[in-house]
Amino acid sequence: MTKTSEPDINPSVYEWTGRIMSVLERGLGVNIRLHDDRDLLNAGDIFVFNHFARFETFIPQYLIHRETGAFCRSIAASEFFTAEDAFANFLRNVGGVPNNHPRLLPYLAEEILRGRKVIVFPEGGMVKDRRVLDARGRYSIYSRVARERRKQHTGAAILALALDAFKAAIRKIDGDADGGNERVARWAERLGLEDADALRAVVRRPTLIVPANITFYPIRISDNLLKKGAELFGSGLGPRLAEELLIEGNILLKDTDMDIRLGDPIDPSNAWRRWERALLSRLVRRSDRLDTVFNVQRHGERLDERILAMVSRRKAERVRDYYMSEMYEGVTVNLSHLASSLALGYVDDGEDTVERDEFHRALYLAARSVRREPEVPSHNGLTDPVDTLRIVDGVSPGLDQFMGSEACADLIERDAQRYNFLPKLRQEHDFDDIRIENLVTVYANEMAPITAAAKAVDAARKAARYMPGDVLARLMFEDEVDSHATDTAFYRRPDYAEINDQETATLSGAPYLLTPPKGVDAKKIGVLVVHGFLASPAELRGFADTVAAAGHTVLGVRLKGHGTSPWDLRDRQWEDWLESVRRGYRILSGLTRRIAIVGFSSGGALALHLAADVPKGLVGVAAVSAPLKFRNRNLIFVPLVHGANTVARWIPSFEGLMPFRLNESEHPAINYRNIPIRGLHELRQMVSHLEDRLAHVECPVQVVQGTDDHVVDARSAEMLIKGLGSDAKTLHMIEADRHGILNEDIGDTQQVVRDFLATLEGD
Repeated sequence: MTKTSEPDINPSVYEWTGRIMSVLERGLGVNIRLHDDRDLLNAGDIFVFNHFARFETFIPQYLIHRETGAFCRSIAASEFFTAEDAFANFLRNVGGVPNNHPRLLPYLAEEILRGRKVIVFPEGGMVKDRRVLDARGRYSIYSRVARERRKQHTGAAILALALDAFKAAIRKIDGDADGGNERVARWAERLGLEDADALRAVVRRPTLIVPANITFYPIRISDNLLKKGAELFGSGLGPRLAEELLIEGNILLKDTDMDIRLGDPIDPSNAWRRWERALLSRLVRRSDRLDTVFNVQRHGERLDERILAMVSRRKAERVRDYYMSEMYEGVTVNLSHLASSLALGYVDDGEDTVERDEFHRALYLAARSVRREPEVPSHNGLTDPVDTLRIVDGVSPGLDQFMGSEACADLIERDAQRYNFLPKLRQEHDFDDIRIENLVTVYANEMAPITAAAKAVDAARKAARYMPGDVLARLMFEDEVDSHATDTAFYRRPDYAEINDQETATLSGAPYLLTPPKGVDAKKIGVLVVHGFLASPAELRGFADTVAAAGHTVLGVRLKGHGTSPWDLRDRQWEDWLESVRRGYRILSGLTRRIAIVGFSSGGALALHLAADVPKGLVGVAAVSAPLKFRNRNLIFVPLVHGANTVARWIPSFEGLMPFRLNESEHPAINYRNIPIRGLHELRQMVSHLEDRLAHVECPVQVVQGTDDHVVDARSAEMLIKGLGSDAKTLHMIEADRHGILNEDIGDTQQVVRDFLATLEGD
């Protein structure tokens, strides 16, 4: 037996192909994300991938070689090898093997023994409809050739089982006292291995099948340059090719996430019983080719071969079903999956329309449930609690992308109050048309194997219709707490340690929700408390406790980027802080109908920003030490330094000229010790935008300011009063040379604010 009759993999072609893929990954829209333990890429021998787009056939080889340095053989359609052209030669050079190869499985087994890895697409072709479950919940797919549903191929299972059996037989032969070493050496020579010890090392390793799932998000059906170019320079596109260029061109040419998840590896050695191994060992002993192990026939002349053929087929089907289950359950669930499944759930219930608020609640509950379910692999867009919170009010970018896309244009109609499900959503479509005609069904089909996600959507749809507002509000508050925990964990990574280790804050940075104690009459007004720049909700916790003790429901909001790490603040814009205040207001409005906001320092400025929107239920704002002017003249240089930092960060491995400066805080247990220059820049931006917003504030406002504040210029208070559009506005000056007059309660500031709240209660 010769080493191989196939052209060997060309390392130079493999390498430059990898470099091109790397350039394409950076330059085009595909963001490849491998979520699992990279050790599996080293340990695995046979990788089974799902198949939705043609260029997926190149991605696994690139990924495995990039991470492990190993070369791969992959099975490709024989039609690509019929012509001796450049493309056929390229496929051979990078390890492609035609699926009609006369020794396909024995040849691939030999390649694995030589240290190669094998990539298999057990579906046998693209599954454009993503429909992998039949009516009885069993795995099957549509075959374009047979024009009917069929089971996925067992080739990967047969390859692994036979190869494992061969390894076990060689191990047993090696132990024979009579000529075992010689037989092992002959096998090593036949396989083209260096010597018998090389074969011994290989057969000691398990033969592992690694299921892998590739999920694209989002999928788009709008025109792209690839399709337009083909139409311009070609003689006309057939419908099938046009569809493929449209869908797959958008994946490549537009910002698309390509999530790759690896399932639990499958070791086929567990499938064989002792007597079966004995039969296999006898088969290998009398063979000089691997083909004999793979070609046992159910109707062969020898009884042992007939038995092995029957046993192997059954085992292969079981192994196939297991790795297909692992593969399909590795779908990375995203917002479009949940929205599609939710929409079809309403349709299945016979509902042609649903109120937008109800749909948003249901989608939020589903996304929240999936995020909290550790067994469901989730897209990055579902892992941040804040991203899911945005869904409640329909301001989620992911939801807007889905509902506003061409994919939903003829399926779901939006008006001011409702989502209307159009008749096309229920229609059946041809296999090659469905990605364009009904992408909602494609998304729903893809998520269907994830039982926990499907149950979450069903439960959310039922719960959303009758969920009381206060229950929803408390769930949303829990997500704010989760957001703090998520951000804290992210910014505690080792690469942030140098700055984090200098920090002095010890009090919790989490938001809080306080209710009046038992025996105290609840007030009608809820109070939203907003802390200042560099601080956290802990800054105003003492004041909040006294307000709650007086009978108010109090929510201490956490401004995004605060209460975690200075690096977190460095990554935020001032609009993120304002959105935090808006979310807090949204949550509190589910618990109380009337709301007052108390904001300290930059929190006071943000409170006035929100008041300018004239939100429903707002009865007043107390802005304490709110800035329009700062005492520190060095702040005028912040835009210059920030601009220099921005340019410097374009240079790889360079974090900026002056990313942080030290802060000598009045309250080191609460505030960051390191101030991000980017944060100071955003603070200036927020304050500069406030002046033009003040005239839109209509509610009663109390401005409280220290006379000799060393942070905020005391003239800010008069400027605020002058600029406010409200007719009910008061100014209260406190004799103090400190900034933190509210949390320190200088000059009885807390009582001043509580008295203001009392006047609002009487309105």
